[in-house]
This record gives sequence, C-alpha cells and structure tokens, in this order.
Amino acid sequence: MAFRLAQLAELTGGRLVGDGEAWITGAAVLGDAKPHEITLVDHADRLPKLGTSLAAAAVVPRGLPAAPIATIEVDDVHQAFAAIVQHFRPARQRLRRGVSPAAFVSPSARIESDVEIQAGAFVGDDAVIESGATIHSGARVMAGCRIGAKATIYPNAVLYEDTVIGPRAIVHAGVVLGADGFGYKFVAGRHQQSAQLGNVQIGADVEIGANTTIDRGTYGPTVIGEGTKIDNQVQIGHNCRLGRHNLICSQVGIAGSTSTGDYVVMAGQCGVRDHVHIGTGAILAAMSGISNDVPEGARMMGIPATPEREQKLKQASFAKLPEMRRQLRALERLVAALVPETHPLPQEDRPGETNAAA
Repeated sequence: MAFRLAQLAELTGGRLVGDGEAWITGAAVLGDAKPHEITLVDHADRLPKLGTSLAAAAVVPRGLPAAPIATIEVDDVHQAFAAIVQHFRPARQRLRRGVSPAAFVSPSARIESDVEIQAGAFVGDDAVIESGATIHSGARVMAGCRIGAKATIYPNAVLYEDTVIGPRAIVHAGVVLGADGFGYKFVAGRHQQSAQLGNVQIGADVEIGANTTIDRGTYGPTVIGEGTKIDNQVQIGHNCRLGRHNLICSQVGIAGSTSTGDYVVMAGQCGVRDHVHIGTGAILAAMSGISNDVPEGARMMGIPATPEREQKLKQASFAKLPEMRRQLRALERLVAALVPETHPLPQEDRPGETNAAA
C-alpha cells in the first residue's frame, strides 16, 4: 500500500512543504522510520534528528523551522499522524455475531438488541446487558450486574454480583470489579471479615485498564465517576468515591473510603491512605504518599506528600546535606581549636587516639 505525500497532506488538512508526488509506503516513529516512510516530529528540539533519519517525510507543527526533508505542517501532530497510521493500517473489521451458543447466559438475564456475547463468556441470573454492549470470551458477569449501552467487557474480566457499568464504559482484560473489601475487625484473637454488602458502580465513558481491581462497598457503593480513566494495575479500596474525569495512572493504590473531586490526576505508584479527600483539579506526583486531605488545585509530591514547591526545596536541601555535614565538622574543629576546654574535638578527630569500638 502506497500513497503520494500530497494525498496524506490532504488527509490531514496540513500544509505540504516539498515534493507532493513522492510515494510513501508506511508510517513509523522517528527512530524506526525506513526509506519511503513518513514519521513525526512534535517539538523543535527533535528537528535535527531528521537529518540522520531514513524517513522520506515528516509531520511537523506549523511554524517549525525548515526541515531537511519534505514535511506536512499541521496544528496537532499526533492527531494527524494517527490518521496517517490508520490510513496505512486500518482497524480490523469484525462482524458482530450476537450471542454465541458457546456462551452461558442465564435464562433470567435480560439481553437487549445488538448485544454480542462471545464463546466462553458467562452471564449470571438477573443480569441486564443493554443495547450494543460487547462481552468478550472468558468474561464473567455475575448475578444482578447491569452493563450499559455500548459498553465493552474484555476477556477474563470478572464482575461480581450487582456491579453496574455505565454506557460506553470499557473494562479491559483481567479487571476484577466488586471483590470483597479489605475490612476486618479483631475479635477473640482472630481477624473477622466486616460486612461486604455494597457493590461497584462505574459511570459512563469510564475506562479501566488491565488487571485493575475495585472493591465493593461495605454497605453502599464504591463509585467511579463519569469519564474517569484508570490505568493498568490500579487498586481502589471499598467505599471510595472518585469524581468525574479523573486520571489514575498505573500502580496507584487508593485505600478505602477515600473520595476525590473532578479532574484529579494521580501519577504512577501514588499511594493514598483511607478516609481522605482529594480536591478538584489536584495533581499528585508519581510515588507520592498522601496522608491528609488535599485542597482543590494543589500539586503534591513526596513521602509524605507536601505542596510541590515545599517538596522541591526539601529535595534541594537533601542534596546539600553531605557538603553541609563537611562544613559542620570543619566548624566544630575550628571552635574546638579556639576553645578546647569547652568544645573538645569529636573522638575520631583527636590526634593520637583511636576509636576502640572500631
């Protein structure tokens, strides 16, 4: 498959600079591009690398300095390049086949129109699968669950009883929704499980990454708000209530009964203790340890997390500790030399003496 560069410029609505008749046979990132392929440069700092690239052309931001190869100038480099990649590698077309006879669907389940349930999937008693939803092979939708219109449940995801999935939500492979929360009370020398009588409710347009787990509430629901996007391998504890359009990155751990406002960002491996609230628009840096409520719009980092500016000042001070220690030792020796009877030298600095402990 090959296209003229002018065709790709027309496809993206970009401004062509160079030979529009050149044939382009594929698209690849800068380091992988081969002759007759098109690549992308999203920042001026990467422009010099085009000089050593094998690529025949590049998609670049408008206003970028002249490049050594033909370019297509666009407003949004990644959107334009994605359109070109899809032009060369169209998405696989898959026919919807309805409910497979090799799937188990309870007679009491309600299956609406244009639902696809693939071979090996399980749909339990009283479950409701709304119009246009897709349940992939190996997924288990247990009793009483409700799957919203056009939602997608990928292979081997497990939805415990009474889980609710909003319209157009995406649940990736290996996700577990509605398992018991980690709640115990200590009675007569043993850990006894607390009540696990709630469920999990996932809002519209939520996406949940592979192998993420969200626990059911103790009495009420654990709630994920509309439009929130959750990365792979995230743990969200029982009774949590996340707001709308949050971004929760990989390996974040959120302890029970925590809540967030809208548009919160939690970067990778951030840990949040139980019973705290993260305000709307807050950003928690990677590996932050959150032990208290976070105000709206705050930017937090560190363990324990503090406001970004404060933490950066601390980190700068930590980096100076070795030099500060040397300076302190020098001052101690100077003071001891000036007033030896009241400020003796440290044991290891006394001439002719050895440290017996060593």
